[in-house]
This record gives sequence, structure tokens and C-alpha cells, in this order.
Amino acid sequence: MAHARKKILCIEDDHESATLIAEELVDRGYEVSVAHDGQDGLLAILRDRPNLVLCDISLPRMSGFDVLQQLNEIAPSFGPVPFIFLTALSDRRSELRGRQLGADDYITKPIDFERLGLIVDARLAGVARTKLWPKYVKLHEREIEILTWVARGKTSEEIAKKLSITRRTVDFHVDNARTKLGAQTRTAAAIKAVAGGLIKP
Repeated sequence: MAHARKKILCIEDDHESATLIAEELVDRGYEVSVAHDGQDGLLAILRDRPNLVLCDISLPRMSGFDVLQQLNEIAPSFGPVPFIFLTALSDRRSELRGRQLGADDYITKPIDFERLGLIVDARLAGVARTKLWPKYVKLHEREIEILTWVARGKTSEEIAKKLSITRRTVDFHVDNARTKLGAQTRTAAAIKAVAGGLIKP
């Protein structure tokens, strides 16, 4: 697969895992650098801006959450850089915290390397389109309203109650919006809508 040598930073304290991830992505045509703790990872991002960041959550010196939070606070211009968490944590609370900080994806360990490659390819392809696709995506007022509540973490039942409509109607509009945005899940649709400036959660 041909790529213009886009740069990926992998922040992973397990040296064996970091090596395997780097080898997989190099084989796919990417340039990969590695940091083994959160602080070094943050410095690496600021020193040489990558096209995408893969970051473990549980890291020495600074957690993955802290890396992303610090990046948001001190260098908001890095916002468009896709940030993907690698984690053994599968609880909903951890995922929600990451999403609130702006994480684009979660990849659960043990890592499926084929899935990793597909997600990285998709995220990097998406970045190239971020300035274009919002101009062509037309969401209806109700779709915008419902996606805004999805972005706030509300379930279909909760949204239906707030808007005095049925859950089926909520799901219908979510599916329509998801299709228009080219997203596989409702969460992904909400994230893309926020990133494209189509909704403000």
C-alpha cells in the first residue's frame, strides 16, 4: 500500500508491543517513531508533529489521558491530528473520558494488527478530507439535534424522552446521519460531526 510516508508516533511502555506495532505500520508504508512513557511522548509530539498518534493509556510518568489533555491545553493547533488510544481497559468510564478529551478511536489489547492497520489507514484518509466533507454533508435539523445529544452521551431512550418522540424515530435519524457521515457507529458519527463543525455538543 502506497503512502506519502506519513509519520506515526507510538507511545507504548511495553517495548515488545511497541516493536510489533512499529513493524506492522512500517510494512504498511508509514514512518514510525516510538516513545516509552507519557512525558517523552508529549515532547515527541511537540518536537516533530506526527500525522497520527497511537497512545497507551497506562504509561509511566504521565498517563495517556494526561498526554491528550496536556496537548489540548498547551497546543490546541494539534487538534486535527488523529489520536488513538491503545488500552487493556474495556470499561465504559475510561472510554467516555477519552472521548471527552477528544480521542478518535480505541483499540483494545491484545491488538488485532489487521484492524489496527485499517483504522490507521481510515483515520489518515479522513484527515485529508476534514476541510472538504463538511461542505457536502447536509444534515437535517432533527439529525443535528439528535446527534448533539448522542455527542453528550445520551442513549436513544433518553433522547426520545427529551424530544418527546419514539426511540425508533431517534434510531432512524441516527442511522440517516451515520450514513451521510460515512460512520460505522453512532459515536463515530457524533465525533465526525463535532470535528467537522456540524454540531456543537
